[in-house]
Amino acid sequence: MNPVSPQIGTVFVPVSDVRRARDWYCDMLGLPAEDSVLFDHLSMLPMNGTGLVLDSKIYSPGAVFKVPAFHFNTSDIRAAHGFMKDRGVELTDVNEDQWFNFRDPDGNVLMICQIPAATE
Repeated sequence: MNPVSPQIGTVFVPVSDVRRARDWYCDMLGLPAEDSVLFDHLSMLPMNGTGLVLDSKIYSPGAVFKVPAFHFNTSDIRAAHGFMKDRGVELTDVNEDQWFNFRDPDGNVLMICQIPAATE
């Protein structure tokens, strides 16, 4: 039996200011920005599925994601693109009617991808 599970538990995102990043991500995702910051550098966001942890201890300009390490799901890529554009987020055009990249306030490159509603 293999002791390593084929499941991703959480993804760590390097951020310069954990509280500011928490507020930005929670606003983008429609989540409550709870005040709990662990060890003065970690914020665990209440996600569905794989967890997302914002971590200011691992931040450096060289540590930010240059390419997306993961993507956020959407069932309407055009609405998601408009939503992010209205927020003034730096982003690419929608590609192949399926996805676009954007940058968080620290410059991490992330992705939003349209997936079939049945897999959300």
